[in-house]
Amino acid sequence: MASLRDLKKDIDYLVDEVVCDCYLALYFNTEKQDAIMDVMSDAVDARNEFYEMANHPAEKHNPSLVRKHYTFLRSELMDRIDGMFDKLSTIVNEK
Repeated sequence: MASLRDLKKDIDYLVDEVVCDCYLALYFNTEKQDAIMDVMSDAVDARNEFYEMANHPAEKHNPSLVRKHYTFLRSELMDRIDGMFDKLSTIVNEK
């Protein structure tokens, strides 16, 4: 099983990628600043939520539930990050 440290590094890396793409989009699309800043704010809020979930699993003493908790956390992380990239792409491609 992957360590908690690796999970937190994955969370940081993925959120940093979203924020970096948001800054890049801001550079080229200054007229859409508010919408892009909303995506960036959502990314930071999601990072805080994922850290909270990673640090506090539901049942610490039941290995099966802890494993399910972290499996859910990883799938939720990927879904939300993918959604943020899709939202940013939609904002940038609007005319």
